[in-house]
Order: sequence, then C-alpha cells, then structure tokens
Amino acid sequence: MAVYALTGFSLVSLLSFGYLSWDWMKPSLVADVATDPMEKPLPPAFTRPPHIIFILTDDQGYHDVGYHGSDIQTPTLDRLAAEGVKLENYYIQPICTPSRSQLITGRYQIHTGLQHSIIRPRQPNCLPLDQVTLPQKLQEAGYSTHMVGKWHLGFYKKECLPTRRGFDTFLGSLTGNVDYYTYDNCDGPGVCGFDLHEGEDVAWDQSGKYSTVLYAQRVSKILASRSPKEPIFIYVAFQAVHTPLQSPKEYIYRYRSMGNVARRKYAAMVTCMDEAVKNITWALKKYGYYDNSVIVFSTDNGGQTFSGGSNWPLRGRKGTYWEGGVRGIGFVHSPLIKRKRRTSWALVHITDWYPTLVNLARGNLSNVPGLDGYNVWPAISEGKESPRTEILHNIDPLYNHAKYGSLEDGFGIWNTAVQASIRVGEWKLLTGDPGYSDWIPPQTLTNFPGSWWNLERLTDGLRKSVWLFNITADPYERYDLSEQRPDVVRTLLMRLVHYNRTAIPVRYPAENPRAHPDFNGGAWGPWASEDDVEEWEGIGEASKGRNKKKKCKICKLRSFFRKLNTRLMSNRI
Repeated sequence: MAVYALTGFSLVSLLSFGYLSWDWMKPSLVADVATDPMEKPLPPAFTRPPHIIFILTDDQGYHDVGYHGSDIQTPTLDRLAAEGVKLENYYIQPICTPSRSQLITGRYQIHTGLQHSIIRPRQPNCLPLDQVTLPQKLQEAGYSTHMVGKWHLGFYKKECLPTRRGFDTFLGSLTGNVDYYTYDNCDGPGVCGFDLHEGEDVAWDQSGKYSTVLYAQRVSKILASRSPKEPIFIYVAFQAVHTPLQSPKEYIYRYRSMGNVARRKYAAMVTCMDEAVKNITWALKKYGYYDNSVIVFSTDNGGQTFSGGSNWPLRGRKGTYWEGGVRGIGFVHSPLIKRKRRTSWALVHITDWYPTLVNLARGNLSNVPGLDGYNVWPAISEGKESPRTEILHNIDPLYNHAKYGSLEDGFGIWNTAVQASIRVGEWKLLTGDPGYSDWIPPQTLTNFPGSWWNLERLTDGLRKSVWLFNITADPYERYDLSEQRPDVVRTLLMRLVHYNRTAIPVRYPAENPRAHPDFNGGAWGPWASEDDVEEWEGIGEASKGRNKKKKCKICKLRSFFRKLNTRLMSNRI
C-alpha cells in the first residue's frame, strides 16, 4: 500500500514543479542557442558510415529522467528518447570503472581483471594494454575519435592515457571525482591535486569553468572544426551528476521549492546536463552532422540515493547488484532508425555497444575474438529480438564474503559467500553480499529519511546468501523465489561456474606513494618510472636484480602505505 501512495506522491510533485509547461525552447545557459535543435525531423541517409555520439552520465538514477516520472526537468532527454528508441531492459554496471571498461572493451570485468572495485588514483593500474579499444576499432574504420569528460580507466603511465588508447583528442579528468569548478580531487586527507587535462598536458587555464558547460562547448568546437563528410566518434563522459553536488545558481533557483537540499542541488545538475545535451544536438544540426548521426545516451550506474539520486521504484542503489544499481537509463536517437518512437524491451548490456557501433561503422571485428557483447542494432532499429539472452553482472572474489554463505548452500558447486550476480532469460540470481538492499522512494521531503521511508526498509533476509527473482514478472525484486525454485538456482549457479572458469586474475595492486600530486607539480597524472613498470609488470628476474638497490630506498615507505591502505579500504566508497 505504501508503494502506491508514494508513487502517487511522486506524480503530484512532478506536476507541481510545472514540468509539463516548462519551456524547453528557452535559450540555454550552457551555450548560446538561438533555435530549437530538433525543430524538423531530417530524412535518413545511411549511404556512408554514421557519425556516432555516445553520451555517458555519471550516477544518474533510474528515476531521474522525465520520462520515468521524475520531478526533475529533462525536456531534451525526454524528447530525444520519445523520437528514438527507449531501452527499458538495459543494463550497466554498479560503479564507474567497470561500466567504462566494458563499454570501451566489449568484455565483462572478469575478462579484463577489473572485477573488483574501481581504479583508484594512486594504484599502478589501468585498462589492460592488450585490449583493443572501441575508439581504436573506429580509427581503423576511418573515424576521427574524440573524448570529452571523465576517463577513470587508469593513468599511472602514459600508455594508459586516452590519447594512447584510441582517442585523437581528449579534454577531461583522469580520476573519478573532481570539483566541477576548480578540478581539484582529494584521494584522502592531504592527498589533493588538480585534474583537468588537454591531450596529455595539464589544462590549468580551464580552471573555473563549470565542467558540464565546458564539455558541451568542447563538443561544439570539435564539430565546428571538422567536416561532416568524414565520420566522427565523440565520447562525451559527463562528470555530471556525480558528487560533489555543485551547479550554477540559475539551475538551483528552478528547484527552490524542493525541500530536500541534496535533491535540489542534484536536480539542478541533471537539468544543466540536459541542456548541455540539447546544445550538442543543436551543434550536430548546425554543422551538418545530424542527418547521418547516431546518438546513444546511457548512465554508467545507478543513482547514489543519499546524494540526491533516485532509482525508485527499483531496489538498491549505486554499488549494488540489485536492479537499482545495474538497470540504467538508455536510449538511441537517430534519423537512421527504421522503427522510431517506440519503447524496446530487448535485453541490452553496456558491452553490446562495442560490436554494435563497430558494425555500424563498417569496421572489422575479426581480430577481436571473444567479445562478451552482441550487435544489437537490428533489435534497436528494426524491433527484432535481441541476440542476448543472459548477462553476467559480475563475480568479485575480493569483495567481503557473506557471513552466512557456503559451498553447501550452493549445492556443492558454488560458494554462495562470493559476491556474484547473473541474469539468464527472465531469472536473476544473486549470491554473497549484493549490497544495500532497501527500496528508497524519491527524496522529496525536507526531513528525508523519515518514518514513511522506513516502511520500505528490508529487515529480513540479512542471514541469506542466495536470492532468485523473476525479473520480468518482478522487476522490483520483492519476491525471492530461491526456496521455491531450487532447480533454477542450481542452473544459474552452473552458469556462474562456467563464467568463473574463464575469469582472469583480479588486477588490484597496492597504492603507491609516488602517485602523490605533489611529486607531479600539483596535478594528477602519469607517475610511474621505468623501474616501477618493470617491477609491477613482471619483467625478468635479471632486470629486477639490477635495480634492486634503487627500489629498496622506498621499500619501507611502500610497506607502510600498503598496510595503511589495507586498513582504510573497507571504509572507502
């Protein structure tokens, strides 16, 4: 009963904010826009490889888009999605690095060694260099490739940088959490540095510009400087709407009646990002790209519910394997789509963009065997069935083992203490500790969380280590069927065993004090010496021996930091 009441409250809030009457054609504060960027539909032209614009937002919750009934104004996203194809059975990963790595490689985390947590600023780790990336494949197909925004795939040596992984140009941050104006990022007390880069140089001169505005303007400049006759790929990885909660005051003013302060700031950030997408779309039209373009919009993980985001009515939040952590907002907008203006329930995963976009670009996938993604363009454009029937959400052997899990609970074939999740057909299985499991309604009240929110709290099941849901019939994961359907549990556990046999070792090295920005002029950036690289990447013993004396000068310091980081790691998000 509480569920329906709260859903109704959300709708009332939506109408009270005047969403349906908001003038989305009003000139944007993100850039100088004089006309409606979507005034006329243009005829399709698929005679040459299409321009590809991939827009990724950070921590935007499932509920935080207008067409999902949100109290947040997103008229551009609503219209682009309505005129394209909404993906309502679309899955991402629960945190930043995993989603980005799977987008860029088309492979599950277990096949890149990034199945645990994120890549942290002081770790000698990055997206494995033996992986052929999506932009590299598009370069092979004749595309110019450009990245704007958040990288978060490692940078300890120059070979890891975006410009060395397939992008012709790059403007953005290398770490995962920077100030929207100053671009400072602190990875612990006293470990702070500047993080905005132009190519491989530190972009000190751009400080002070709000990142959402800066990134939209850069996309426009890229489009203006090139010819629409040549195919282009632009990966726009907005920092928005990740914390810190910062927005230009003009956007916050629109939500001045919203009682919850965090939600108010978050909503302002979402609307600012929406207008940035509006201006990118307008630039595509202004400079002649739109008619032969494909725009993909995706979130990178579920919303952080205690930082203003909402995944309602899904269960869980960012960082969890509940639907609120892994089911994302996604749509495709393009004049090239054959069946527009519809909602697709085809099963799609973030790994699918790699083969889908390379096929659209008429690229060659023969030299990248073993991809975990599928070409889902026929399902998106023509409404055909998706070639995907299952998704491995992840297997993380390093995550804290569930206290009540055991091999016995897993029929002797799987240790249910291990954090893992998989979907096969309509069934979804979770083992271990899937993460924070409550249902959290939209934070519209001043005193959130309040007593009404507690009605949706989960108080049973804390001693469990296996859950089974029919996601098609129960997308909100309210009815655990693991005890009623042990046959299905066993079948999905066998699929986990199958995938686990293909997993490579986890890449999660200890942090190194040399990464401190103070040793790099006050900025985050590549910091590993050749000696370090040889040591960490397993160069022969003879080579290690020659440098042993030099390395041991910091042995004690490294040991201290390893022990300190081990103690602190469990408390970090």
